[in-house]
Amino acid sequence: MMTDQLVASRSRVHDVDALRGFALLGIFVVNITFMASGYPGNLVIDPDYTSTLDDVVRGLSKVFVDMKFYLLFSFLFGYSFTLQMESAAAARATFEPRMLRRIGGLFALGVLHIVFLYAGDVLTTYAVACLVLFWMRRVSDRTALRVAAILYGLVVASLLLGTVFVNASALLPSTAQAQANAEHATQAMLGGWGDIIGEHLDGLGLLVLQALTLQGPTALAMFLLGLVAGRRKLLAHVHGDEPVLRRIQLIGFPIGLAGSILFTIGGGTGHILAVAISVATAPFLTAAYVATLLRAMHSPRTSFIRTALAPAGRIALTNYLAQSAIGLLIFTGIGLAAAGTFSPLATMSTALLVFTLQLALSALWLHWFRYGPAEWTLRWITNAHRPNWRKSPSEPAPNQP
Repeated sequence: MMTDQLVASRSRVHDVDALRGFALLGIFVVNITFMASGYPGNLVIDPDYTSTLDDVVRGLSKVFVDMKFYLLFSFLFGYSFTLQMESAAAARATFEPRMLRRIGGLFALGVLHIVFLYAGDVLTTYAVACLVLFWMRRVSDRTALRVAAILYGLVVASLLLGTVFVNASALLPSTAQAQANAEHATQAMLGGWGDIIGEHLDGLGLLVLQALTLQGPTALAMFLLGLVAGRRKLLAHVHGDEPVLRRIQLIGFPIGLAGSILFTIGGGTGHILAVAISVATAPFLTAAYVATLLRAMHSPRTSFIRTALAPAGRIALTNYLAQSAIGLLIFTGIGLAAAGTFSPLATMSTALLVFTLQLALSALWLHWFRYGPAEWTLRWITNAHRPNWRKSPSEPAPNQP
């Protein structure tokens, strides 16, 4: 019985961490395109990269990556919220002030992230949405699921109504103006701190609008789904051979990929109907990814995937911020000033290389330290006292129970 409990505990922790690590990869593949050039943010293609190979790489990203991994990251945030509640209860600590301090710390880190590293931050959005999750933490599972469905449905419905009542071409700049804006944004990346911070602050209006209309509601919906999943410990006793995982794959992949293909053919994020289709179908593909990864991580032949991904997911906040810092150093005038010089293939390859290095460094770091630097800082804020950073010799390695 004790062995089963140890296995369940180990599976829960490392499965969640590994899934979070997987989500980090997808988020970076998307984010780095905005870090590398001003063109994606202005919804136009860089005229220097219009070859067939460039189009194929962009298309693959739209089909398999764009708008999928944010949902997974949000779901895992809600799941981890329940683990934090359990941790506070086990330590007989008062949960409310701890969580409010944590939310405040997360928001502060998000603000610093926006100003100095990357304008496409999600931490501030998460912090605000987490306030609502905190307020709703005692609602029944049924209520949480209903609210999640309503929120997500409202986002899809508003996008569909936008295709009927909103003239997107009247709101968006002309192609020529968008090209000029993209060139200006790329040049601003090549400047110093003043230019970069100014460019980040100029995008605040769009960031807030996106958070209010799309990212915030969908994140909260996923938080609530994660809350229910965490309460029911759905990831605590996974063995990889559950029939439900195969059913999720059989349903999720056809629907999710069909929606992704329509999203890509329809023009991607620059077209409201395409975005609506993606938002409506992305959860299916995300769920299929999760089911596939869980099956792979619990197979004797591919269990190394969990071992590789879990350390990066365990210090996900540090890795998320580090990805932005690396992008800053590669593409802006503060570092190598490579903005606008990377093809889509080079950009994606860079993301994969950086993430591979993060996997190795995360495992090495956790052999010596309990937390990543960002996690340590946030834990200090949460608990209102400085935690012990270094591990004792008797503590297990990150992939041992």
